[in-house]
Amino acid sequence: MADSDDPTAAAAQAVHRRYEGLLMVRTKALKGKGAWYWSHLEPLLLKNSDTGFPKAVKLRCSLCDAVFSASNPSRTASEHLKRGTCPNFNSPSKNPLVSISPVSRKRAAADSDGGDSFYDIPPLTVVDPSGVYGRSFSPFHPQQQNQQQPLLLLSGGKEDLGALAMLENSVKKLRTPRTSPGVSLNKDQIDSALDFLTDWVFESSGSVSVSSLEHPKFRAFLNQVGLPSISSRDFATVRLNSKYEMAKADVQLKITDAVFFQIASNGWKPQNKEEKTMIHMALNLPNGTSLYRKTLIVGSSVPCRFAEEVLWDTVLDVCGSSKEKCVGIVADKFKGKALRSLENQHQWLVNLPCQFQAFNSLVKDFTRKLPLFKKVAENCKRVAHFFNFQSHIRSIFHKYQLQECGHTCLITLPNSVSEEMGAVTLFGMVEDLLESASAIQSARLDEAFKKTLIEDPTAREVSHIIGNSVFWNEVEAVHCSIKLVKDMAQEIETEKPLVGQCLPLWEELREKMKDWCKKFHISEESVEKIVSRRFKKNYHPAWAAAFVLDPLYLIRDNSGKYLPPFKSLTTEQEKDVDRLITRLVVREEAHIVLMELMKWRTEGLDQVYARAVQMKEKDPITGKLRAANPQSSRLVWETYLTEFKSLRKVAVRLIFLHATSCGFKSNGNFERIVCSYGSSRAAIEGVKKLVFISAHSKLEKRNLCSNGNNNDENDDDIKLFAAVNSEDDLPSEADGSSSL
Repeated sequence: MADSDDPTAAAAQAVHRRYEGLLMVRTKALKGKGAWYWSHLEPLLLKNSDTGFPKAVKLRCSLCDAVFSASNPSRTASEHLKRGTCPNFNSPSKNPLVSISPVSRKRAAADSDGGDSFYDIPPLTVVDPSGVYGRSFSPFHPQQQNQQQPLLLLSGGKEDLGALAMLENSVKKLRTPRTSPGVSLNKDQIDSALDFLTDWVFESSGSVSVSSLEHPKFRAFLNQVGLPSISSRDFATVRLNSKYEMAKADVQLKITDAVFFQIASNGWKPQNKEEKTMIHMALNLPNGTSLYRKTLIVGSSVPCRFAEEVLWDTVLDVCGSSKEKCVGIVADKFKGKALRSLENQHQWLVNLPCQFQAFNSLVKDFTRKLPLFKKVAENCKRVAHFFNFQSHIRSIFHKYQLQECGHTCLITLPNSVSEEMGAVTLFGMVEDLLESASAIQSARLDEAFKKTLIEDPTAREVSHIIGNSVFWNEVEAVHCSIKLVKDMAQEIETEKPLVGQCLPLWEELREKMKDWCKKFHISEESVEKIVSRRFKKNYHPAWAAAFVLDPLYLIRDNSGKYLPPFKSLTTEQEKDVDRLITRLVVREEAHIVLMELMKWRTEGLDQVYARAVQMKEKDPITGKLRAANPQSSRLVWETYLTEFKSLRKVAVRLIFLHATSCGFKSNGNFERIVCSYGSSRAAIEGVKKLVFISAHSKLEKRNLCSNGNNNDENDDDIKLFAAVNSEDDLPSEADGSSSL
């Protein structure tokens, strides 16, 4: 290789490293420690005919000699091999892994090892001494014909037949050696089965315990299907390390191929302030895919300076000396100045707060600052305490609740009297009250309840509250507002919008909150003040810049041109756009990029390309309209708008940025393991590897899935049980379990 300072030589070295990485992955796979498709794909190193330097890495199909890009081997295998594009690839047989054939009683040949045999056991033939039956009888061959065999008379008569059957069964067991029940698997089948089992265990997000593999019932299952017993220690060491290294190599190859990326980091806002928390780091690539990078386990609360150092160390760890390859960070930590500080130190960075976290925080703002929420919280707490903890009232309530709702349950309350009413608790409480509203009203009209009113002033107070229609209207108003924001937050978590969508999202929220205020006669001014405060706290100039630069949001004017939506911006937001794009280019190009921005503002995009970018299609699962080609906004800037030499460099780096840090969603199992074995360094390292493998697998599946939906297994279980129970018209065994 030439001098490393030469850009051509440096690029050649990067290509050669990528080629060596592919070779390493393929070598491991051929040894049974990798993906199946590597036996059919071969890495090729292409060299420049003039310089002799490596210029590209390709994959060649050994079955049909077709050549593909090496950027995503798994996708190449899926599209070329599994989908039948390769004419010479035959899909593996879908026959069951294990085939168990019945063993004939008269088989006397030795098994494949030549040691053990099955014997034909001649049954004892007996004759009933009373002669009533007049025929021979065998407890094992009741339909056999009379044969000329020695007769055995039983002194006990018919009562001895059962004992004789037990005797013959014991003889059979003694004479027939214990052998496998007919299962015959070759080494390749066993290795393949154990590899699938390994993937399932490691990709289960901690739901499947490695130590449970040595459970006696599971060992019996393995023996029944012809698999050898496995060692949990082997899984926790050799297999774990092998899968981890393979996943890590795959991630590194894809990072090397990416021109630039964004770091997504979540976990900075712990759910439980008294326990350790896990911070997850992922990389968002321009092609829309995400890669898991690493896990960090920290205490419940970390200082802002620590967060800043961790994020910058991650940038250096991934990029090395090419720091500009990381174009931004999105994180769920609002408090502190870590993101802003890094952005001020490195002018090419665009660091964003997570919008999923912003919408969740808005619900908390309503709970703390809207008088309506405080009033409803206090009244609901009184009602819930009365119906939950007055035993005779609870009995009346549960009687009607069972009639109206089909089940009984207590109304949600804070865990302690001193605990502050949180948004989650308030939502659960008002939802329970609305669901049981008819049962509460029926209980209020019950004669036993009326008798309580005479002696108990608390009962009279509660009766007055639940008998007032204003109370129920206010409860419904609070429930609707929280549900509105939570539904939008859930959609943000699922859809994972890009930065250009932030302004439209907040505008959509404002419109919905205005409709809510009109419906329930709430002051719009107080609600708008809270929403605006949260908006300003999370606003970033990149929201406005990406909004006007993304062709997806171009608007057709009267002349037929597709122009950027500058009219939707405020004056201050227009200034933010100018300031941001000049910051993201070198000083010498500042005046050029502003001129190009003015040209973009007045001329826009050719209508054919604009319509192609904005073309939508219905999602087959959700039924919503989505962009037919989500990458077209960036591709138009890279391939068609070449006259914008400076502005296009800013645009392609801005419009792909994610607005949320929602990447890998842990189900809490790993956190529980860390809290249980937090003092063990080896246990922590093992958990980190498990997290990496699980997250890599989930992100890979989401990257290949068109709608990006990746539900947690626990959510799937809840839906399954709910569906099963709804089909069974049976009373629940837990109907009375909530009673105190």
